[in-house]
Amino acid sequence: MQPDKSLLPTASPATVQGAANSEPPGPSRRSLRGLDWFVFFVADVQTGFGPFVAVYLTAQKWTQVDIGLVLSVGGLVALAGQMPGGALVDAARSERLVAGFAIAAIAISALAYAASPIFAVILAAVILQAAASCVLGPAIAAISLGLVGHAAIGERFGRNARFAAIGNGLAAAAMGACGYFLSARAVFFITAALLVPALLVLRLIASKEIDPERAHGGTPERRAGSLPAELLGLARKRPLVIFAICVMLFHLANAAMLPLMGSVLTTRSSEWATVMIAACIVGPQLLVATFSPWVGRKAQAWGRRPLLLVAFAALPVRGLLFATVTNPYLLVAAQLLDGVTAAVFAVMVPLVIADVTRGTGHFNLGQGIVGTTIGIGASISTTYAGYLSDRFGSPIAFLGLTAAAILGFVALWALMPETRPTRESPAVLI
Repeated sequence: MQPDKSLLPTASPATVQGAANSEPPGPSRRSLRGLDWFVFFVADVQTGFGPFVAVYLTAQKWTQVDIGLVLSVGGLVALAGQMPGGALVDAARSERLVAGFAIAAIAISALAYAASPIFAVILAAVILQAAASCVLGPAIAAISLGLVGHAAIGERFGRNARFAAIGNGLAAAAMGACGYFLSARAVFFITAALLVPALLVLRLIASKEIDPERAHGGTPERRAGSLPAELLGLARKRPLVIFAICVMLFHLANAAMLPLMGSVLTTRSSEWATVMIAACIVGPQLLVATFSPWVGRKAQAWGRRPLLLVAFAALPVRGLLFATVTNPYLLVAAQLLDGVTAAVFAVMVPLVIADVTRGTGHFNLGQGIVGTTIGIGASISTTYAGYLSDRFGSPIAFLGLTAAAILGFVALWALMPETRPTRESPAVLI
């Protein structure tokens, strides 16, 4: 029996407008923990496509030219797919479904690596894995934003970074041990097997709790229709353009620092170089796991600019230390500054994008734009540093990278505005 609508309380227009502008109810603990573990297993899966690829293909008697070629193709696909991947997530009706298909595609790629290490198969697997990764990152960010909303997204991104760092560290150790005691091929079977727990925990995230409007950055007043028109609309947002340029300069300075430092350590202490490089990777990951949630909380309280300036300032300090310090152990200690920048960037990049694209419906396309500039900066970095190192020596190369880092810091300090909304709804438990 339907109640008499005349007997129901009526809301005033102001109340209705306030309800429309408020965040929907918070997600369940089950969904939030499901997202935690999904991020963890995604990090596990993606770890299998790191340095293990080169080790495996070398063991399969591939030439370094062929290995370099397939890895370069994968890098180009990852770079070209950033914006289409973000646009695809924006257009999707279910971010959970997109994430599931992306994980399945990566698992298929891993099986292809293990089953048939011939050039055509590996090339196809590299392309599939790179394309899927272009979709998976934005999908996770969209699910996060759709669950908790803008008011709590800073701390949520911090929590994502913590579980990703833990997953990366544990997976690298486990896969390294597996490759040593079993075979390099076994790494890819394990990577594919991780599809099962990843999909199981993805099911814990209730699709009805992922608000589609929040997941895409809000509902735009009008939809541009085509991808070029949508890109043009976002390009008119000055803070997004400035931020994209700043992070490109940051990664131009940052991407080559650790590989270049690894070469320096190898020439100075070849016996311990591998151990020291491992410490240079694990140490920053521990800092990311420890401090990322704190960064997310402080971003909500302090704003985005102060933390970004700290991260950008840490990079030229690290570059100067690499250029002037000769003690290998001090170089490893200096690399811990990378953990500071990584903890901030893991939270701030998607958070600033969420701020500046709020109300556009193109949060994920914004991620693709910034991801493209990051890829461009990182691609230039290695060539730039390699040229300086071969021509003038590693200290000058580090100073050249430091110059780019200083330029990025100055651009951020002079041009980038604070993007934190002035008024937030109450945060939900994440």
